Amino acid sequence: MKIRRVSVRAVPAVAAAAALAVMTLVPQQAQASPGPLVPTAALAGLTALTAAGSYYDEETGRLVVNVLGRDAEEIVRAAGALPRQARFSQARLDATRRVLDDRAAIPGTAWVTDPRVDRVVVTADSTVKGERLARLNEVTSKLGDTVTVRRIGTRLTRMIAGGDAIRGGSARCSLGFNVVKDGQPYLLTAGHCGNVVANWSAEKGGPVVATTQTSVFPGHDYSLAKYMPGVEHPSAVTLNGRQAQPITHAAPAYNGESVRRSGSTTGVRGGRVTGVDATVNYQEGQVTGLIETTVCAEPGDSGGPLFDGDAAIGLTSGGSGDCKAPGAKTYYQPVPGALAATGAAIG
Repeated sequence: MKIRRVSVRAVPAVAAAAALAVMTLVPQQAQASPGPLVPTAALAGLTALTAAGSYYDEETGRLVVNVLGRDAEEIVRAAGALPRQARFSQARLDATRRVLDDRAAIPGTAWVTDPRVDRVVVTADSTVKGERLARLNEVTSKLGDTVTVRRIGTRLTRMIAGGDAIRGGSARCSLGFNVVKDGQPYLLTAGHCGNVVANWSAEKGGPVVATTQTSVFPGHDYSLAKYMPGVEHPSAVTLNGRQAQPITHAAPAYNGESVRRSGSTTGVRGGRVTGVDATVNYQEGQVTGLIETTVCAEPGDSGGPLFDGDAAIGLTSGGSGDCKAPGAKTYYQPVPGALAATGAAIG
């Protein structure tokens, strides 16, 4: 039996990995067009007090670095990136997030630092009302201009249903990535899927193809299932049902990155990364360290892969909206973190 995947097409992109003190712009895909390289050492002078995030601007093809002060501007320009004066330091925005973590972990809310607006953007769904809304307003009002609140009319939820589909009992999720651990084949999917399914099948009522070994949700959102003997497990995905796209490595997401997602409900969809290290407060509990994107998703897409070319980026966790209307936001468990936690590897 062979587990196949619907995947993304190859998307030319340049990947940027940004940190508080050291930021670098490097090519992410083997087939990507060469992009501008920003030497790590050239930006080593930026600290949490002078840098306030960064993002990739596709229109200019440049890494934009938020800074405080003219000296930091010169460091960024000398490194080949674009400086942008910000109002708040990364340290100030991180402090805002800590307050939200401590006082506003309300189901139906999410937050992420958005370097484009130099704020922590809080999302509150339609279930946040009454006492919950009053509590959120009380906390955010005291944080001033470091935070902005966005209301959405839909519900922020997991994307499980009751992209190859994998099934167990009444649950349907999507296979994320085929991986290897201790020389044995496994699959990665969402933790909220693994929490409710012990034995996975490729079709409803079909033979078991994998058994859940590890599942983490909430806190994070990943699950590792071991394949049964005789099940093929290529480290590749199918492109439009025909060609195969190898998956060669895992990579961190960066702001502004062009990505695609595959799922068993909505197939292949594309969009951009709008935040990293997002916090989402599901009804079941808080999940941290997620990737936020504009890619739509629907129930059944949970666990499916987020790609940039041959790089494994994330596993579909949840979100709001659907693929029939604009404005959807979805959240993903970063693959590098899931691999490190489970001891697995792309291979």
